[in-house]
Amino acid sequence: MTPALLAIACLFAVTLGYVGKCAVSPFGDCRKCRGLGHALKTDRTGKPKPGKVCRRCHGIGKRIRVGRRLYNRATHTYRAGTR
Repeated sequence: MTPALLAIACLFAVTLGYVGKCAVSPFGDCRKCRGLGHALKTDRTGKPKPGKVCRRCHGIGKRIRVGRRLYNRATHTYRAGTR
């Protein structure tokens, strides 16, 4: 197997895996708060406590994946164009 063909097969496998992950689990953890929904602060004794609500996910802790967002836009454009 040539290296170019192997690279194409690996990229295809990774892409297919990501598409499957977006189909099964369209929401992933927020990258900023790591799925907590808020920032962690420490008090004077060093114990962690919740801080401000995350501005990216609005305290939910989940965000829609990039691949799922692209899929949603594509289906919306397709449905709007076939009316």
